Amino acid sequence: MTDIAAVPGQRALLVSTQGGHLAQLLALRPWWEQRQRTWVCPDTPDVRDRLADERVVTSYSPTTRNVANLLRNLVLAWRVLRRERPDVVVSAGAGVAVPFFVLAWVLRIPTVFLEVYDRVDSPTMTGRLCGPFTTRRVVQWDTQLDVYPDAALVGPLL
Repeated sequence: MTDIAAVPGQRALLVSTQGGHLAQLLALRPWWEQRQRTWVCPDTPDVRDRLADERVVTSYSPTTRNVANLLRNLVLAWRVLRRERPDVVVSAGAGVAVPFFVLAWVLRIPTVFLEVYDRVDSPTMTGRLCGPFTTRRVVQWDTQLDVYPDAALVGPLL
């Protein structure tokens, strides 16, 4: 987790879907709990329960192969990034991360993409799409370095 700890800034925007992606960002608590933070997640029972005491902006879901929600999340990303002015955008996926990473890149806001722990020998679709807009990529398994040679290894979070 040392590579995550080196990420500067006090205002973090954490972008996620529910389930395992959210669980992996929650595992970064030692890093994000010391920062001002806003979460962008869908309004699901899982998210409401796990982020009950956090500031959450609701994203549009589903994101997989849903062009209408991609466009809605693009508009949402523009509004949230302009309003919150985060120092860094962090995500482990899934699809909702893409518009946030693209617009963060346009606005010159650093981004960190955490590749999920269960994809050890091939990239995720979100990892591929966010790649050109990612400032720092981190992975959890050394075999993921074969797929992402530019990544930093943080070790398994879960």
